[in-house]
Amino acid sequence: MIRSWLRSIGYEPVLTREDIKSSKKRKGARASDWQKTLRHIWKIVDEQRGLLIVVIGMVILSSVLSLLGPYLIGKIIDDHMIKRNFSGLKTMIAGLVIVYIGLSISLFLQNYWMIGIAQQTVYRMRTELFSKLQRLPISFFDKRQHGELMSRMTNDMDNISSTLNSTFIQVFSSVLTLIGTVIVMLTMSPLLTLLTMLIIPVMFISTRWITRRTGKLFKSQQQALGTLNGMIEETISGQRVVKAFSQEQRMMDDFAEKSSHLRRVGYWANVYSGAIPKVMNLLNNASFAVVAGVGGLLAVKGYVSIGTIVVFAEYARQFTRPLNDLANQFNNVLSAIAGAERVFSIMEEDEEQDDAKNAPLRKVQGDVKFEDVSFKYETEEENQTISQINFHVKKGQTAALVGATGAGKTTIMQLLARFYDVQQGQILIDNQPIQAFSRENIRSRMAFVLQEPFLFEATVKENIRYGQLDASDEEVIEAAKKANAHDFIMTLPQGYNTFLTSDGGEISQGQKQLLSIARALVANPSILLLDEATSSIDTVTELEIQEALERLMQGRTSFVIAHRLNTVRKADVILVMQQGELVESGRREELIAKKGIFYQMLQQSKL
Repeated sequence: MIRSWLRSIGYEPVLTREDIKSSKKRKGARASDWQKTLRHIWKIVDEQRGLLIVVIGMVILSSVLSLLGPYLIGKIIDDHMIKRNFSGLKTMIAGLVIVYIGLSISLFLQNYWMIGIAQQTVYRMRTELFSKLQRLPISFFDKRQHGELMSRMTNDMDNISSTLNSTFIQVFSSVLTLIGTVIVMLTMSPLLTLLTMLIIPVMFISTRWITRRTGKLFKSQQQALGTLNGMIEETISGQRVVKAFSQEQRMMDDFAEKSSHLRRVGYWANVYSGAIPKVMNLLNNASFAVVAGVGGLLAVKGYVSIGTIVVFAEYARQFTRPLNDLANQFNNVLSAIAGAERVFSIMEEDEEQDDAKNAPLRKVQGDVKFEDVSFKYETEEENQTISQINFHVKKGQTAALVGATGAGKTTIMQLLARFYDVQQGQILIDNQPIQAFSRENIRSRMAFVLQEPFLFEATVKENIRYGQLDASDEEVIEAAKKANAHDFIMTLPQGYNTFLTSDGGEISQGQKQLLSIARALVANPSILLLDEATSSIDTVTELEIQEALERLMQGRTSFVIAHRLNTVRKADVILVMQQGELVESGRREELIAKKGIFYQMLQQSKL
């Protein structure tokens, strides 16, 4: 009945009976994953062992003081209030005040120091995760939403941080308080202790029933949040495309669907986890009522004193409170573990393998050979992306890659930059296998000018200097002049110190491309990889870019994905790609004379 009503108002359950049954089968594997995740976290926390020991000492002190307070109250009632014996009463009250002041100070200090431990731990994890992302191959990012990765860096890390801030102390303190309370209660009245502990089986069964459902839900919640963040990041980055194709409504519908899924998962996660404190309070009040009722009868018959009943009632609350806290914190732990699993899953990804990582840097001249190179992306099921590619581009030559979309032009660029490694054949640079050079070595001697130039949130000067971080201001300006970018830069509000946003919205597409060429010039590379980006530029700007590209390519080995006739006409060698194969190669005049595929492309005005 309740489930049907919830469905009617839009809260669909995300856990079915089949989900619960299947989760039982995965229980062993999930427990193992959680244990592994907790060991990873503990390994980082343990690096601050000294401060952690101090925090544990404060937790022990606060637990002892919290037990001592009610005991002193009982002594005051029995020895002084009931007997009307005021001798030493001031001393007892002063002692009680000191106990509670000490308790407050110890609680403050343990929280203060634990926050420092938690923040240092999350700082270390966040730094390691970011460093890991820099070492992962391009293929990793090709298969994942960027917003989803950002969610792991932010939301999941914040979740871990907030849990470490409070949960560790709370759990340890609750366990100590629970043990100490039971010991003291047994010394005072075994019968009342037994009555108090009757709620434990009920508490255990109800908590277990709830937490079996919350673990899966919290993990689903984190995944749904990551997916939603990915969609938001994509939509904001591609806002011009969305508006250009009038897809606002479709994006809103897509967002509503993903947001609704997050709402449903979050709803049930919080419904189940929120039931725990309610159940605990009910059992807590029931336990208190039993202790008060039975204790009152025992006091009337003289088996226990009034002070003992007062103290025992307080201890009964202290007995159930740690259980309540443990149940609540368990939900926080589940949520944090779900986030930590997502973080550590990235930490366990395979990094770029580089056998020549520690090899000394070599000077790259720019002579490039492809010998029987074949390659297939992981997502390709059958046909290879490129197959049996052979060509030789000598130092200082310009090679134009032409062919239809999907012919393999960009793949050749990616293999040359070692974003991916060849699966068959070999690539030679200066007659050395490309694997003999470290990736850093190869890429430090290459520069890229892509169709869609990317700018960072930094000044114009810093964006250009990204090609060579130790370049002087004079070198930056000289590169900008050669790239025909200096004149428009000087018209900006602060010139070279003008701050640009990541999408470069303050300047035109052509101006962004000129900055990209200046960035490549300041890097002074031996090999250029150019995805010629003049097809969507106005004629005047195109001429400026073409002139800047010619300066950039002068004396350097260049690979150009050609879209325009001018580039093909001036190329030393033209590589004609078709369905992943190199079908023709040679100079423009030679290929025209053959009247083959390249000639047909010219006739169709594609080049």
